[in-house]
Amino acid sequence: MVDVHRLRILRAVIGEGSVGGAAAALGYTPSAVSQQIAALQRETRLTLIERDGRGIVPTEAGSTLAAEAAAVFDQIAHLDGLIAELRDGRVGQLRIAYFASAGATWIPPIVAAIHREFPAVRLDLRLIELMGADAGRSADIEIYVDQHGDGRASAPDPDGFTGHPLTVEPYLAVVPRDSHWADHSAIGLRELGEVPWVDNDVARGPCRQALLEACTATGFTPDFRVETQDYPTAIRFVAAGVGLTVIPRLGTLDLPPGVVAIPIVDPTPTRAIRVRVRNSSADYPAVARVLEMLTDAVEAET
Repeated sequence: MVDVHRLRILRAVIGEGSVGGAAAALGYTPSAVSQQIAALQRETRLTLIERDGRGIVPTEAGSTLAAEAAAVFDQIAHLDGLIAELRDGRVGQLRIAYFASAGATWIPPIVAAIHREFPAVRLDLRLIELMGADAGRSADIEIYVDQHGDGRASAPDPDGFTGHPLTVEPYLAVVPRDSHWADHSAIGLRELGEVPWVDNDVARGPCRQALLEACTATGFTPDFRVETQDYPTAIRFVAAGVGLTVIPRLGTLDLPPGVVAIPIVDPTPTRAIRVRVRNSSADYPAVARVLEMLTDAVEAET
């Protein structure tokens, strides 16, 4: 295999027209340059330069090799830049797992910003509800709802990940705008046990579990008359007058006409949102930028 360093010296010798000129340009001694050219000629078994008076001239083989080597050095420069970009997290793949209501509110502006600021980064977005509890194990960033609704981690982070709390948000009752509750500043949770509910999480995930535990502690089980699979559909049923639904604050940020969201008290059910990051990805600027935008989004809502 041709020594790339010696090719670089050959190009310098040809470009400068002398061994001494190449040595000065490269910061070597003339003897070291001559030795490297001699070694290159031995390994290629080609005569690459010839003396011409006090200078040198390339042979046809030397000129051809030097010219073709230009593409090699261009590619090396490209690889050097690629390595720097990989180190800085400006290229490659960033995998983000998230739950549905985060995907509807936080994720779109985050994705738009990453595309602008890190255009070479390819985003792999994964919805936890569709991929199951292990969706985040292959992600660089996982935004998830913890089993505990008060912000305490319900279990240690998986090996290779570091997590921290993002926010604890309340549930609100979404009721028809013509409901007698619509002008209330708050509704007691026990009062909601007297009317039909529209379920919004048939996956029976941690969001639903936190709500059911709060209801049970208050002394009732919700009377689910309709089961839907997501917040927007449940809200449409409420607008049609079927009943009410109870949704975390994040799911109530863009309500359609015909419904209103009322805070719940005595007690206020809550869910805890956490984020964890793969340790090997933690130093990537794109990862840091996502976490910064998540924090900003949470602060803007509180």
